Amino acid sequence: MAVLQVVEGLTPGQLFRIDGDEAVLGRHPDCDVVLDVGAISRRHARIILDGGDYYVEDLGSRNGTLVNDEVIESPRRLEENDRVKICDLSFTFHRDAPVPESGLRLEDPPTAAALLVDDANSSSIMSKLDVSVSHSGLRMSVNPETKLRAIIEISENLGKALSLDQVLAKTLDSLFKIFVQADRGFVVLQDRDTGNLIPRAVKHRREGNDESPRISKTIVRQAMDSREAILSADAENDSRFNMSQSIADFHIRSMMCAPLIDSDGNSIGVIQIDTLDQRNRFATDDLDVLAGVSRQASLAVDNANLHDAALRQQAIERELKLARQVQQSFLPDTSPEVAGYSFFDFYEPAQRVGGDYFDYVELPGGRVGVVLADVSGKGIAAALLMAKLSSEVRFALVTETCPAAAIKRVNASLVAQGLDDRFVTLVLALLDTTSHRLTLVNAGHMAPLLRHATGDVEEIGEEASGIPLGIDDEFEYESVEVELAAGDMLSMFTDGISEAMSPDGSLYGLERLRKRVTQPVTDVPALGAAILDDVRKFVRNRPQSDDMCIACVGRNLA
Repeated sequence: MAVLQVVEGLTPGQLFRIDGDEAVLGRHPDCDVVLDVGAISRRHARIILDGGDYYVEDLGSRNGTLVNDEVIESPRRLEENDRVKICDLSFTFHRDAPVPESGLRLEDPPTAAALLVDDANSSSIMSKLDVSVSHSGLRMSVNPETKLRAIIEISENLGKALSLDQVLAKTLDSLFKIFVQADRGFVVLQDRDTGNLIPRAVKHRREGNDESPRISKTIVRQAMDSREAILSADAENDSRFNMSQSIADFHIRSMMCAPLIDSDGNSIGVIQIDTLDQRNRFATDDLDVLAGVSRQASLAVDNANLHDAALRQQAIERELKLARQVQQSFLPDTSPEVAGYSFFDFYEPAQRVGGDYFDYVELPGGRVGVVLADVSGKGIAAALLMAKLSSEVRFALVTETCPAAAIKRVNASLVAQGLDDRFVTLVLALLDTTSHRLTLVNAGHMAPLLRHATGDVEEIGEEASGIPLGIDDEFEYESVEVELAAGDMLSMFTDGISEAMSPDGSLYGLERLRKRVTQPVTDVPALGAAILDDVRKFVRNRPQSDDMCIACVGRNLA
């Protein structure tokens, strides 16, 4: 697996995997490597795997792509450590992910099952140092040169690290420079969701020692539960660890283990280093240094977690942005152009994507279906069901001549999907522009409001309303027919309109909506705009709490 490693811009050291035979780099959310920088083109360049070799090709970008400071005009084969530059971002190319100084591949931390070993525990304590109490710094009265060097080393290295893997690797690198007798070091973190202990970084003094170390859960848990740094002058004979198999196997003579404490005072893991050298065992002064380092590392881990969370959130935001674009593609771009009739529609999800839905389905014989629906819930799940509903409704209206039969067919399909507690309320208004008759089928939705040219308003089809879709596949839906006179207008809406909230928590309500519809308007677009304007004045600056959707259809005055 090839990678691009960031050298300049973004997060230096960050790795982008090149999976498969092609990876597109660019600003667009659906690129394989998303580079959210304004100067970069939407599809800027691509990496291609061909015949075992990797090539980079510019995709006609505005600002070009450089390899080793040369602008490429055609696909250029990439060699190890070639420098790829895209605008202000620079990367180095590697056929395999580079291994940092700590000897741990950043994207492939060892698993807990391979490293952590269960063993017996005893409560006796030999040496300890409380690290749960915040201090202004290390106590400088003992071995000040070493401690000052530790502060400078750790501060400089951790100050440059952003990602969690960088923080952990640099922490171990610094400890090995401070404690020259250390043979092995590792960092174990506790998974916040499962509580499992997971080794995240390992370092060996001796090159070529790639064997996965056996780490004692006894020691790790002792340090985390007590929130105390532990020193054992001779770990192999320390009664507290009851001859842990992991200690005995490696003949460890001296070890130090310090807990990592987050900003809320919770133990989130440990740093441990140990040595086989009987002549240079760790001392109390060393434990004091490690305890101080663990405090700085804990802050860096907190910051790295926040940074990683921010990166994940950016990725989620890109996915939601793309999901919104996809969802919008299911909604009609324009209203139907039918002589003598006008249409109006509005859709605004409460989140990036939503479950409200409307559509126009033009059918033979001068018929137009106007559909409006509300999927229970909000967000991604509701949006996916909305997409399914869109295709089902269109297929049913084309294949069934009877509107009620079409809605029954949609209902049966949704029930067959096994949507559990999900359901859909829907209203269909099938307009015959030749006879000026409108057939209405209601599946558990609020009754549409019909405004006559006289200004009178009535609810249509409430007496024939059926159950929501997705509940009972045997339910028989009924239809209601009305004749549209010149100037008559039908308004369909979701509860995001009728239940819109004002700053004091009051609901807009059906009564206020009815009064707004009775007010004089010139045509259907004016009616829809007037409803939206009235709702916005009512809610003022209160955030939208539900998806909002309106669809209106009316017969023009002669």
